[in-house]
Amino acid sequence: MPISSMNTDVCVIAIVGMPGSGKSFAADFFRQRSIPVLRFGDATDEELQRLGLEQNEKNERFVREKLRQEFGMAAMAIKIEPRILHELNTSRVTILDGLYSWEEYVYLKERFSSLFLLCIYARPEIRYQRLSKRPIRPLTEEEARSRDIAEIERLNKGGPIAIADYLINNDSSEENYKNELQRFYETYIRS
Repeated sequence: MPISSMNTDVCVIAIVGMPGSGKSFAADFFRQRSIPVLRFGDATDEELQRLGLEQNEKNERFVREKLRQEFGMAAMAIKIEPRILHELNTSRVTILDGLYSWEEYVYLKERFSSLFLLCIYARPEIRYQRLSKRPIRPLTEEEARSRDIAEIERLNKGGPIAIADYLINNDSSEENYKNELQRFYETYIRS
């Protein structure tokens, strides 16, 4: 459903997908078009800093799971909600980078009926290759596969991906991916 046809003046678009699919690239794409982007992972980074832990896959997983034990599976949504409300005071559209769990989706959907899920998909072998080359927090293929399994089994990540409102396949070139993001932008945000 086009965002413009929704019965609301504001919209929250959550980017979902597995690690290495291109969520951060999509977030940067929207940020370059002056759309506010809020990153779910900021809560993890802040907690790592508070605990004095090094930023690496093991510690990030520990903190994500710790926050969810403390606040429930909707932890990241609970943490990001005040920031969403703040952005919606001045912006018609706000992008969320990295919604993970089904519970986060349910929590936010109850509060923001216009919540729209944009799924970025890429095959595992492509994602693992990308994750091994990224400059910040690179992962080996074994670490990437382990993270996939942990996110599916422990973080209930599959649900939001399965019911996404829109899917972009990011298996080919960066140029094709930009074109798909531009098409989404023109159709669902700018119009």
